[in-house]
Amino acid sequence: MRAGGGAASRALALALLLRRCCLLLGPLGLRPAAAQDGNGCGHTLLAPHSGTLSSKNYPGTYPNHTMCRWRLQAPLGTSLLLAFGDVDLEPSEHCAHSSLLLSDPQAGTAYGPYCRNSVPSAPLLVTNSSSVTVLFNSTSHRSGRGLLLSYATSQHPDLVSCLVRGTHYTQEHISVYCPAGCKDIHGDIWGNPSQGYRDTSVLCKAAVHAGVIADELGGQVTLSREKGITLYESAFANGLHSKRGSLSEKRLVFHKACDDVLEVAAFNASSWWHEVDVLGQVRAWVAERAALGTAGHSWAAEPSAETTWLELDLGTRRNVTGIITKGSSEQLRDYYVTSYRVSSSRDGKNWKPYRGSASQEDKVFEGNADSHGEVSNAFIPPIVARYVRVTPQRWHQRVALKVALVGCPLARVRAPRPYVPSVPKEVPVPTSRLSTHTPIPGIALDPEKAGSTLLVMLLIGGFVLLCSVLLLLAFLCHRKRKAAAELNCGITKGYPKLESSQVCSLQSLQPPSLALFPTAPAPGDLSRTHSPEYAEPDLVQVSPSSQTGPSTFKPLLDEGYTLPLVLSHYDVPGKHHEYAEPLPPEPEYATPFSEPEPPGTRRSPCGIAGPPGCPPARYRTPAPRPGEERAGSPCPEGSRGDCPLAHVYHEAL
Repeated sequence: MRAGGGAASRALALALLLRRCCLLLGPLGLRPAAAQDGNGCGHTLLAPHSGTLSSKNYPGTYPNHTMCRWRLQAPLGTSLLLAFGDVDLEPSEHCAHSSLLLSDPQAGTAYGPYCRNSVPSAPLLVTNSSSVTVLFNSTSHRSGRGLLLSYATSQHPDLVSCLVRGTHYTQEHISVYCPAGCKDIHGDIWGNPSQGYRDTSVLCKAAVHAGVIADELGGQVTLSREKGITLYESAFANGLHSKRGSLSEKRLVFHKACDDVLEVAAFNASSWWHEVDVLGQVRAWVAERAALGTAGHSWAAEPSAETTWLELDLGTRRNVTGIITKGSSEQLRDYYVTSYRVSSSRDGKNWKPYRGSASQEDKVFEGNADSHGEVSNAFIPPIVARYVRVTPQRWHQRVALKVALVGCPLARVRAPRPYVPSVPKEVPVPTSRLSTHTPIPGIALDPEKAGSTLLVMLLIGGFVLLCSVLLLLAFLCHRKRKAAAELNCGITKGYPKLESSQVCSLQSLQPPSLALFPTAPAPGDLSRTHSPEYAEPDLVQVSPSSQTGPSTFKPLLDEGYTLPLVLSHYDVPGKHHEYAEPLPPEPEYATPFSEPEPPGTRRSPCGIAGPPGCPPARYRTPAPRPGEERAGSPCPEGSRGDCPLAHVYHEAL
């Protein structure tokens, strides 16, 4: 009892001392760094711009009678955002037994207490304070995972918790801010940087595995949800092991710039091993065999060498964003490096060790766990150098290594950089002095309204185009109907113009007929009238009571007809009324064929058009030539009676 009371009194004295320090530092304008104290604190990483904290044993059951206090501090000019990943504390009335309380001692504001029956109303808490104290305490309880909390500054409103998975999103493109410290939080990931990750993977932890962000800093993450694949292979990268996963509907593909394999101009090493087998054959493990794509064995250092290093010459300065290592690549010789350091140089003489982004010590990278697997590590921030040197720290049996560097030329570097708050600049007071340049006039569109404005412009353009097409179609249809009406009313070439009193209708016109040649009448039958196509003008009789029909002959000048003025032979048909001239008085029919009559033949006094009383004249067919027999002749040879003629020969005009 005395020991417990002494511990409680010492903790109370320590708390009073810390409070006095805060009160003394406050008036001076100094801000203490983020810190924690207590026996109930779990995994904690408190970075300047983001961080993650959890209770002890999370996600297991938190211990009884524990307490932890975290003091979070944001940079000047910013406030804090808190993302509740998990709050699972045993319920009690007013959360008296186990609780989470957030407060701002300077402003006097408080949030909570929270427990299982009083959870936060929203996963993201926006505060107006730059400093927040997080207090967690527990008493006797039976269950509860505890708490997991992340924070960031107000400049990252898209802050997410370390437990967010890819299945929590439905959009194809995602951009979120992952806090620092998600690497060691419980959560599984499936896949690798080249294939992508299963959408059930923890998002921020997968981003650390892919080398997009550094766990000690956090950062902005941009990725896409694409179609899933059948199998996801496991990999070890940036200190994390991923699992081998099965088919998923979607996969997570992170967008990482400057991620190309760099070409190495030359390799150099501190030493190399000359292997002599049992048969006395020598095999050299030289530095040139350190290229990752080389088949067969790798580079290996001399076992007796005191210092061991492998140097890569890129030929020119490059942005190096990562490194890939591999062991000896042989099953019988299981050689590989388990950890190493990296240094860089621009001239090959002065070397600078790599220390990462938030550390003042040389960074030690985790290497391989076997001789055939590949391990990736990212450089955040990237290395800008021509020479890169790898110094092994620990290895298995023998130093053996294959290496490849990842990066891009200097012009393509887009590596994320830690946020540095900008100091507000004074706005200069405008003077009456004229500007030395003339601003270019333009139209400034709001990015949020640009899409709707473009849609309205497209709709208006489409409507105008549609109206133009409809007007053009209406004009063409009107012209076509007018031409058809003029044709039906007899205004086309060869028909006289009707009076205005006449009614134009389709029934008033004669139906069109095909032009046929006159057929031959029966032999000897001249009573049949000629075809109307060859009618003489003086034979056409028109009744006075009938309407004037269309005629192909030019009317007389006393009827008001005037000769049209024809300027060109290529005038439009129907432009002027033109009429055909009357047929010439010459005979229109062909002269019948006749042959010389034999002597002694008596000629009939009746001609073709004889006096009254004569029978109708008939044409005589030519007599058959000697030796030719008239086929189908109705009269026998030598007959002098009237016989019907078989054919009438004539020509059509």
